[in-house]
Amino acid sequence: MRKPVVALVGRPNVGKSTLFNRLSGGRSAIVADKPGVTRDRLYRDVDWDNHPFTLIDTGGLFLNDADFRDHIEEQVTTAIQEADVIVLVVDAQVGPTTKDLQVAQVLLKSNKNTVIAANKVDDFNKQEDTYEFYKLGLGDPVPISSLHGLNIDELLDRIVVLLPQTSFREDEEGVRVAVVGRPNVGKSSLINALLSEKRVIVSNVPGTTRDAIDTKFQVDDSSYILIDTAGIRRRSRVSRGIEYYGVRRALSAIDRADVVLLVLDATEGVVEQDKKIAGYIEEIGKAVIIIINKWDLTADLKNRRRIFEDLTRTKLSFISYAPVHFVSALTGEGLKGILSQVDFVHFEQNKKISTGNLNSWLSEVVFLNPPSAVEKGGLKFYYVTQVATKPPVFVFFVNNPKLVHFSYKRYLERQLREAYGYEGTPVRLVFRGRKRSPEK
Repeated sequence: MRKPVVALVGRPNVGKSTLFNRLSGGRSAIVADKPGVTRDRLYRDVDWDNHPFTLIDTGGLFLNDADFRDHIEEQVTTAIQEADVIVLVVDAQVGPTTKDLQVAQVLLKSNKNTVIAANKVDDFNKQEDTYEFYKLGLGDPVPISSLHGLNIDELLDRIVVLLPQTSFREDEEGVRVAVVGRPNVGKSSLINALLSEKRVIVSNVPGTTRDAIDTKFQVDDSSYILIDTAGIRRRSRVSRGIEYYGVRRALSAIDRADVVLLVLDATEGVVEQDKKIAGYIEEIGKAVIIIINKWDLTADLKNRRRIFEDLTRTKLSFISYAPVHFVSALTGEGLKGILSQVDFVHFEQNKKISTGNLNSWLSEVVFLNPPSAVEKGGLKFYYVTQVATKPPVFVFFVNNPKLVHFSYKRYLERQLREAYGYEGTPVRLVFRGRKRSPEK
């Protein structure tokens, strides 16, 4: 059985995301004193008094925003359908509004167990301020302050009483795949195409996705967690506000991913910001696959795919180990190979080579191409061992690390990849001096 699901719903700007962060014990949702900040569904696991459940944050219903209102309401409707318990969040300082009544009517029609969370209460000795919410027809309101964490335990007690009393099997942790790139390159469209459903909002307005959204799914016997992220813009173009925190979460999504899909726009090619994103991925040592999206929109390039790929690799030479996939999220072209490639590079970044095997390899490559003797005695290799994965790290013990020229380091990495693969993942070569015992 699946884990019970609890959805937070309500009109805009009543504090749903603040409550979501409070209940989930983090800062997963972006919070701002502005309606319409949360647009997609956010999922986090919560455990209260040995009652685990999945919590969903949703956008505000009946938003006064023609561009996103229909999208948000579609997401909220899906969340309501998934939920076992619904928490209607209202603003105790304002009292019930027409929009609150409209949301309540939607919930009454859903016939789902519902708890009213009267948020933003300042004085818990004046609970008569919450009595007006009885008119919503959804039972006793629970006064809370999600900002200050007051009376949250009572709300949780009310929630867990309504949860279905069923056992469930904890989902297996899957491969975490972050989908990143500049705004409007088709990240959300790619995720929706992979999931075959409108799990996240798709829009041609740059910056639609602000939060990092985790979506668990399974294909055959393989489990994945897709992380959709906000588009990463140049720092000079990012204001210190909602979009700023969206970019921060996008970078954080890369940090916690196993494999990163770097999405490029085929109609624009590789631009400077793509290089910066790729540089960050390489710097923190994440496995990466280059996804060239919108391939269906490029004119007369079908027969020049190899030229386009070579150009991409030239501009992103520092991640030359990354596989390149040409796809169209719109038509579905090229999508089938993505997940198999994710599995492959995930295996590659976790691969461990025995010390004996590595030292046989080292003896051979040094014999075939000895390092130049720039100083008396020259560079000498004693042995090599792999000390880590994700990314793979190899420590070479030598007589003097300062004698390792960068060109010889590149030679060793090339030979290492030729012998053992490691496609899609960076590798780290570390050189350490070995102290010899004093001669008798």
